[in-house]
Amino acid sequence: MMYDPYIMKRTQIYLEEDQASRLSHLARSRGTTSSKMIREAVDTYLADEPAGDDWLTRQRSAVEATFASIPRLPDGLTYVRVSRARDAERLEDLERRWRHR
Repeated sequence: MMYDPYIMKRTQIYLEEDQASRLSHLARSRGTTSSKMIREAVDTYLADEPAGDDWLTRQRSAVEATFASIPRLPDGLTYVRVSRARDAERLEDLERRWRHR
């Protein structure tokens, strides 16, 4: 069946030489076009992709399920203060070394 150019969106993709050759060979052996096979592959890929809100909901649930699951880490403010103090100590050490060269 010929595609309807009024309902299709033309796009361009880059394939590796081997991919293009194998796709062309497979399309010929199946009596179809490479373009049709690519559209079918995209449909298959998108069928496995969760719908927008469902995906976002699952991602948020995963984050909430793991939130605070690493109890050895301090709270954010403490972490920042400790990190900055260590950075200040390293800077002071570097400056001391530079002066005593």
